Amino acid sequence: MSERARAERRLGWWLAAPAFVVMLLVTAYPIAQAVYESLFKYRLTDPDAREFTWLTNYWVILTDGVWWRAVGVTVLITAITVAVEAVLGFALALVMHRALRVLRPLLRTAILIPYAIITVVSAFAWLYAFDINTGFATSWLSWVPGITEDTNVFGSFGSAVAVIILSEIWKTTPFISLLLLAGLAQIPNDLLEAAKVDGATWWQRLYKVTIPNMKAAIMVALLFRTLDAFRIFDNVFIMTQGAQGTEVVSFLAYRQTISRLEIGLGSAVSVLLFLSVVLISVAYIKLFRINLASARGEA
Repeated sequence: MSERARAERRLGWWLAAPAFVVMLLVTAYPIAQAVYESLFKYRLTDPDAREFTWLTNYWVILTDGVWWRAVGVTVLITAITVAVEAVLGFALALVMHRALRVLRPLLRTAILIPYAIITVVSAFAWLYAFDINTGFATSWLSWVPGITEDTNVFGSFGSAVAVIILSEIWKTTPFISLLLLAGLAQIPNDLLEAAKVDGATWWQRLYKVTIPNMKAAIMVALLFRTLDAFRIFDNVFIMTQGAQGTEVVSFLAYRQTISRLEIGLGSAVSVLLFLSVVLISVAYIKLFRINLASARGEA
């Protein structure tokens, strides 16, 4: 490694260190507290009956079908939303990247508007649009088989999850497109021009030049969105309250901790959610096999 590269690395650490320390101080205590509380049988309404039970709470959760149903619904929502958002986000990134310079600011602003809306506000908008009493979306979709103006969209698992997924896709696709746009901007035009001169078609340039040179941006975009989607809470809380089998892991932790005041069980669910997020992160890093420290210089 050259002296310049070492100097840049030291500068990077100095610039990132304050934010890293603050984030560590903010997150370390809640995580440690959750791990500690998860080892107790502790109900907030009966603090005198608090009892140290080691890993009993984890055994209760992992052997309960409620946990696995919540995991299944969470994985379903995460897989569909991330897959659709990846395709749509990449398409929008290409549009923004190739748009005329005069139109770029307006186009990017229009595409990013949904992401600027607060998630709770977005969830309420979708709720009111599809609610059986206040909604208008069912009348617009009455041409779809099985849907009428009187259809209770939130009355069944399939339709309720579909609306939750659509709201997530509408809200967060601009986030992926923004990250992928940054990756597209780092690809040297010389490579694309050379491939074009060699006779490569648009699809060949896309698969042989564009995508391989933005793997780091793709990994970051997919990783961030997968972690965010796996922790989905707002949309489920506002639209269904976990009814019709739409309960996800984050809502299960909320229900145990806030609704039932089972601090021990709720903390154990939160710890399992944290471990799931860590496993997802490790899986992405192993799958893409990208060293982000070295990928920064590929542009």
